[in-house]
Amino acid sequence: MGAVGLQTHIWANNTRSVILLVTFPILLIGIIYGIQLILMGLGVLPGSGKALGDDMALAASWLGATIPLALVVAAVWFAIAYFGSQTMVDMLTGARKVERRTEPELYNLLENLSISRGLRTPTLRVIDNDSLNAFATGLHEGQYSITVTRGLVQSLTRDELEAVLAHELTHVINKDVRTMVIASIFAGIISVLAELVFRALLYSGGGRRREDNKNAMPLILIGIAFAVVGFVLAIVIRMMLSRTREYVADAGAVELTKNPDAMISALRKVEGRSSLKGPDELQQLFLDNQPDGVGLEGMFASHPPIQKRIDALIRFGGGRDPGPWTGEEAYGSSFPASTSVPIT
Repeated sequence: MGAVGLQTHIWANNTRSVILLVTFPILLIGIIYGIQLILMGLGVLPGSGKALGDDMALAASWLGATIPLALVVAAVWFAIAYFGSQTMVDMLTGARKVERRTEPELYNLLENLSISRGLRTPTLRVIDNDSLNAFATGLHEGQYSITVTRGLVQSLTRDELEAVLAHELTHVINKDVRTMVIASIFAGIISVLAELVFRALLYSGGGRRREDNKNAMPLILIGIAFAVVGFVLAIVIRMMLSRTREYVADAGAVELTKNPDAMISALRKVEGRSSLKGPDELQQLFLDNQPDGVGLEGMFASHPPIQKRIDALIRFGGGRDPGPWTGEEAYGSSFPASTSVPIT
């Protein structure tokens, strides 16, 4: 990061995001094809009555009609999410919009950061929850919103809270919040399709026709393989998008505040205290979202470990690590104290 500069990493991250998002429609086609094979094997859709390859070719020929239909459904889904995503997020998390008069110091921090970059100040929201977390949402200017939990506001110093707001504002500046929202919408569509496959296998009819089709079981197995691969790859793509953007947002926060120590100490306070309920698609947007387990669960985590993010800030930002936070005011008093973080 230090050798090529932050902007180079932003460009690389955006390019990678575009390439990865382009694969979502391809995955959608693969999953639809898998569903058609499964339905053919179950006897819901007619087979060719010939060899397995003929049945698969017949299912492929239907894509010319099913793909446009799927795209129309996806477009309707996207339109609903486009206009109603923030309302749904607020309902799921309990977030509420706050104004300058109710949260003057918090609002002023966000406004000053936005002004420094010539941006319209995103809407500020607060979740009355003891966890320490934050996230940005929105698809375009005028719709962007930054949400913080009450626990975060009460536990962080002024400088630390400014660093977290700068982190979330960086997501807005780099447009990766838009990328993640779109990825979450696509992932939601794929999740629904996977659910349909599961329910079709459990509650399908057409038993007599299935027994007459010698290709039934191979079709079902091949169809499940297509659906599972598409679903897993959609999850992996979403994880990759979320992981790479967090390092860049941490660096962007340092660039905005010129205070790497504040970002590091904020992450230390958030560490192990970020649990916040919400669907998987929403949790990808959080400041931190660590799994409770290890192993495979950790491999598919949407965010890099806090320690790795801190190591990057120390190496490339010149910050200092105060060590794990015990919950006591070991470094800095809670917001809205105006003193900077004393790290020795």
